Parts: sequence; structure tokens; C-alpha cells
Amino acid sequence: MSAQKTKEILFEISRMGTLARITAVDPETGTEVVMQGPASAGDAILKQNAARKLLYVLEKQKKK
Repeated sequence: MSAQKTKEILFEISRMGTLARITAVDPETGTEVVMQGPASAGDAILKQNAARKLLYVLEKQKKK
């Protein structure tokens, strides 16, 4: 994983039964990723995974 620095990541978590849907947004670029995971995983784990995916997508966009 790249050591790209992001000042801020915005998160939104929606729970639907045993499933959680988390959206992570980079406010500087407007890049958004959406993930799903178990609602029992807890907010910290869900945010960590979504942040990793967002950083991955930002890195990929940077290489284009």
C-alpha cells in the first residue's frame, strides 16, 4: 500500500440487518468508493477497509 497522504476522508455507514454498507469519499477529488461488510465488524474495521480501498483507487487514478 502506498504511503499517500490524504488530509480527510468522509465516511457514511448504513446498516441493513447483518450487513453494513460503507461509503468513503476523498473531499479533495470527489472520489468515492463503496464497500459492504458484516455489521458486527465494528465501525473502526469498516472505516479502515474503506480507507484502504479509497487510497488504492486514488493511487490507480494517479498512475493514469
